[in-house]
Amino acid sequence: MGVTEPDLPSPGTTSAETSAGMASLSDPAADPDDRRAAKQPGGIWLIIALGALSGFGPLCLDMYLPALPELPGDLYSTTSAAQLTLSSCILGLAAGQLITGPLSDRFGRRWPLLIGVAIFVIASAVCALTTSMTLLIAVRFIQGAAGAAGIVVGRAVVADLFAGKAAAAYFSAIATINGLAPILAPVIGGQVLQVGTWRTVFWVLTGIGVVLLVLSALVVKETLPPERRSSGGFGGTVRAFRTLLSDRGYVGCVLAGAMVTAAMFGYISASPFVLQDGFGLSPQWFSACFALNAIGIIIATQAGRMLLSRTTSFALLAWGVGQSLVGAVLLTVTVLAGWGLPMVLVSLFILVSAVGFALPHASAIAMDRHRDIAGSASALLGLAQFALGAVTAPLVGIGDSTTGVAMAFTALGATVIGVAALWVARPVVSNTAEAEHRIAGRD
Repeated sequence: MGVTEPDLPSPGTTSAETSAGMASLSDPAADPDDRRAAKQPGGIWLIIALGALSGFGPLCLDMYLPALPELPGDLYSTTSAAQLTLSSCILGLAAGQLITGPLSDRFGRRWPLLIGVAIFVIASAVCALTTSMTLLIAVRFIQGAAGAAGIVVGRAVVADLFAGKAAAAYFSAIATINGLAPILAPVIGGQVLQVGTWRTVFWVLTGIGVVLLVLSALVVKETLPPERRSSGGFGGTVRAFRTLLSDRGYVGCVLAGAMVTAAMFGYISASPFVLQDGFGLSPQWFSACFALNAIGIIIATQAGRMLLSRTTSFALLAWGVGQSLVGAVLLTVTVLAGWGLPMVLVSLFILVSAVGFALPHASAIAMDRHRDIAGSASALLGLAQFALGAVTAPLVGIGDSTTGVAMAFTALGATVIGVAALWVARPVVSNTAEAEHRIAGRD
């Protein structure tokens, strides 16, 4: 599937300048030199690189999902312990962003990114070699924390270069590439199991890490010059986090998007047991169902990107939160009424595809409000997403993990909180959304 490169402004522009720049790009009579200058910061290879780096989450979590039921027997442990390998990785993804984000504000974007990806390669190899469930849980935390560098630095790079709707378009383009990861990861994992074991899956992850390390070194240049870096040390980091947490619009949008993501993480953790053990799907058919939901995320992402010319990022975020609530309600009714596999799959598609609307636009709004501390803003955004996801992972294992009841109620609770968070942010964000996220020339 091709990815169109968005017409984007030069680094450091304000939202108003972004709007004007995008208007000139849409004008056929605009100076070709202006067009080339506007496109220069965001080449197609940067989109591909940042999209691939943001895929560390799906790669870490989704690729070995088809093999998850094998772990308890192979490592002489329990189903709950196997699910903890997911929770520890999600916690690592959260903690790693909290560390790497502020470091990238202080030391620049490039070196924290490269060091993190290198550690990911080593941790993946250790996961492949371990013979202990306890050690696997611990190393999965390190693997997630290292992979988080790609996610948090990728968002910060976008905030360094773009603002307003241009940033939203870029986040959507990256999310499209990122959307391929949850499609390919379980499919690759399922096929790897045809010729190997769960250990082979981690060796494949090691190889992917090497490729991403080389890609990062070649494509991702430094976007934060020394004069714009933070010099406040730990105190500066604390002040940055205090600024973020005191912003009602930032907190509300981050929490709204994070709750939609948390519902998806609950699905990720529970789906192997619900679909494979409960409904008897093979690893290959499970991978196909998983890929279908990921395609839904891509479709929603592209739809949201196209709708940016007619509406605001806040409106698209609200649509995503509302859609996820509809999916959660339908899933709850389905599992309680026993409507069977087809309706479960329909409910999950509605629930999971909502991420394509919610996540890019929650990120765009949150990051655009605090571009001067983009690394810290990206860190708290990622922390909320993955920490809340780590909470949902064990919740979906309560009771009989094959029925889907715990998964449904977890999703329902998360999406209701997401609606409440959106309501908190609305008075602050919606009053400025038209001004800050409008393409010039449209009312």
